[in-house]
Amino acid sequence: MSSITRGPKFKLSRRLGLNVCGHPKAMNRAGKGTARSDKKLSPYGMQLLEKQRLRAYYGVSEKQMRIYMKKAQKAQGPTGTAVIRTLECRLDNLVYRMGLANSVRQARQMVGHGNVLVNGKKVDIPSFIVSVGDEIQLREKYRSNPLFKANFEAAALNEHAYITKNTENFSAVLSRLPEREEVPIEINDALVVEFYSKSSL
Repeated sequence: MSSITRGPKFKLSRRLGLNVCGHPKAMNRAGKGTARSDKKLSPYGMQLLEKQRLRAYYGVSEKQMRIYMKKAQKAQGPTGTAVIRTLECRLDNLVYRMGLANSVRQARQMVGHGNVLVNGKKVDIPSFIVSVGDEIQLREKYRSNPLFKANFEAAALNEHAYITKNTENFSAVLSRLPEREEVPIEINDALVVEFYSKSSL
């Protein structure tokens, strides 16, 4: 990924005060006072910021976010946990989590280009929701790609308890739904829920 395409994501990360693109250098130029979180925010401003952070992290539109939130409100347990579980189970995110891509954005491109199989069938919809027990696999003709191979090998030590990886065949299974504390994102989901509870879904 070139510095040109990284630039806007780096800038967005600094503005939101959170590394929403996953690149290790994203926050290198973040100085005090550059993030919105450095300023005194009203309760609404804090809710809006957390909502924007969550959307930016998973790369979802406002329309998609409202759909996920509406479904989460009907789920059992805390609404914040339910919406993050849904976002975490998106195919593009799981391709990133299993280590085939170095960012959600790159994972979305891989899925859109038809590089990924779910249970042996090509799925090219990044927002596809993976179910527990589903196997995600890189298509065989792309396994020798130096970029994908390097990504997968580099992520060998980056394990997630709800994902079972098979490094030999570039695959992973969503073994169970994640617990909220296992999802590695610094988001106050309660503020996100508060934001949407005040707007019409």
